[in-house]
Amino acid sequence: MGMNSFVNNVELLHKALDVSTLRYQVASNNLANSETPNYKKQYVNFESELARAFKSRDNDSEAFHMTVTDERHIPSAQPKDWREVEPRRVTDYLTTAKANGNNVDAEEEAMNVVQIQMQYELLTRMMNFEFSQVKTAMQKLG
Repeated sequence: MGMNSFVNNVELLHKALDVSTLRYQVASNNLANSETPNYKKQYVNFESELARAFKSRDNDSEAFHMTVTDERHIPSAQPKDWREVEPRRVTDYLTTAKANGNNVDAEEEAMNVVQIQMQYELLTRMMNFEFSQVKTAMQKLG
């Protein structure tokens, strides 16, 4: 395991933990507002944007790049850096609402909260594993 892959893994896990925390807040807020008239549930969009950034990076090696000789020239499209991908809160205006205009399914949101807690626990264990690998490698060197 190279140091670069360790740094990338830790950065990605850190971002995933942040996204998971935001998802927990959003799902909890949905649950708290499950009876609020006209409240529309929200969710967090992240993985599709992250996948798009990785795809742009992977496709970049085959992409055609123009040489820019003057800063006024229009540069070629650059791959999107996955580190710059931020989670987005999205409000769901499309699903069918209850009679009071609210579209939160309390049972579904409660299940989301449990699932997010489990994912967070798994991500934390993965982060601990990354650091334990480095610790083991350093002990072998020392």
